[in-house]
Amino acid sequence: MPTLGVVNIGAFVTGVLSAPRGDAESLLAEDGRITALGSASRTNAARADVVIDCRGTTVMPGLVDSHCHVVLGDYTPRQKTVDFLDSYVHGGITSVVSAGEGVHAPGRPHDAAASKALAIAAAKCFEHFHPNGMKVNAGSVVLEPGLSDADFAEMTRHGVRHAKYGFGAYTHPRDGEPDVRRAQKHGLCVMSHSGGNSIPGSSPITHDVLLHLRPDVCGHVNGGTTSLDEDGLRTIVRETDMALQLVQAGNLKSALFILRLAREAGALLRVCVASDTPTGTGVMPMGVLKSVCELASLGDLAPETVIALATGNNARAFRLAAAATLVIGQPADLVVCDAPAASLAPDCRRSRGAIFRVSPRSSSTARSGWGAVAIRLWPSASRRSPAPRWPAAGTEPSSGPAVERDAAR
Repeated sequence: MPTLGVVNIGAFVTGVLSAPRGDAESLLAEDGRITALGSASRTNAARADVVIDCRGTTVMPGLVDSHCHVVLGDYTPRQKTVDFLDSYVHGGITSVVSAGEGVHAPGRPHDAAASKALAIAAAKCFEHFHPNGMKVNAGSVVLEPGLSDADFAEMTRHGVRHAKYGFGAYTHPRDGEPDVRRAQKHGLCVMSHSGGNSIPGSSPITHDVLLHLRPDVCGHVNGGTTSLDEDGLRTIVRETDMALQLVQAGNLKSALFILRLAREAGALLRVCVASDTPTGTGVMPMGVLKSVCELASLGDLAPETVIALATGNNARAFRLAAAATLVIGQPADLVVCDAPAASLAPDCRRSRGAIFRVSPRSSSTARSGWGAVAIRLWPSASRRSPAPRWPAAGTEPSSGPAVERDAAR
């Protein structure tokens, strides 16, 4: 595997909540993992087989979408769209976590055997399938009545690591508590639906039901799409240790309220960011990035802190093998990004609340076997120069990566 060197980094975002900003000017990766951080003279990154010159832009971990509705392959039956995962990479997402393959499977079965079979099949298929280099953490069993200890043991042997609660054939949402306990006993990370019902056959799950179920993750706690009420949210934040998943497809006002509660309770480490797509809300390649922008702009948090919620916090909450942080020893899953053209905010390395723009398909992309994606935008003149600006209308740049003008602002 070729070595990767990243040089002339303008701002370095770690994905670690306790220390979200670093001072590394260069990065070296060998055998797909970060082996050196610091000055270029110290890392020798410029001598790597593949070198990416950031020219003063920002380097951050690849985003993790911890609530992605995959089924099998790069196709979403819900929105009848092919290659949506491929597109999500261009929104800065280098890995996703399945929210239960059985949720959107056509003709969704409601028996234990089918639920187990779908989870095992997805785990096996995505073990070797990486759309556009993405890591798909698939194999998320939808909990159904009748799943036994033997079933969970078999699924664990075959790579199933997650479980989704809220769509099974239970008479009442409280009835699934024994299956939640059984899944946790076998080491599965259990995420529960929360709030109003979302698709036919699902049931609302209120805060008192969540207190009874005690899942590991309170899925789309700000709504999927209807949030819990504010008293219920106060209870979940203050009286449990559940991870609190904020999603783009939920309620923004509720997300900001939960973020404030978590800060007051000293519980930001429990907060993670996801998209909860594809759903009726649509296919959103930039869904996680949009949430990062909204929470940083409106939630009084520095962008690097919110990025940690969408990277390292996600990996911790969902027990992913890769930590989604840019520290020595971790996989070199990274994104090079910068402030968008015509942004009223300064570049993120000088101001909180700046909006990031990740390069689209037409931009220069390095993907040389790491399973990571490193992206460069239109470069600024030097490491400390102002944020780049587009050429005047009607003109084309004379050199450098291609640019895309219709990305979401």
